[in-house]
Amino acid sequence: MEHLDKMSIFAGTHNEISSYKLMELQQKNNIDKSDIRVWFGQLYGMSDNISYNLAEEGFNVAKYLPFGPVKDVMPYLIRRAEENTSVAGQTSRELTLLKTERNRRRGR
Repeated sequence: MEHLDKMSIFAGTHNEISSYKLMELQQKNNIDKSDIRVWFGQLYGMSDNISYNLAEEGFNVAKYLPFGPVKDVMPYLIRRAEENTSVAGQTSRELTLLKTERNRRRGR
């Protein structure tokens, strides 16, 4: 963070703890939540709870979407799923959040 005047940060992570750490670093270094040099990013359709909550709090968030022929995109998505073991522990929590949101929208 001390060299933010010479670079930007794009934290592409689906890990809540990593996101919290970057949030804490911004706060500790008095860097505004909406500073254009600091961004959080997640793959479209994954960790939406992280993305939406960060955006709601005023942080810069981007969702990225791999684009191209299925034969080219699928190997990338499979590789990302295999590499991202940190998401495995969050899957049941995310499913619970999705069910809660579905029920909220249905008025239950």
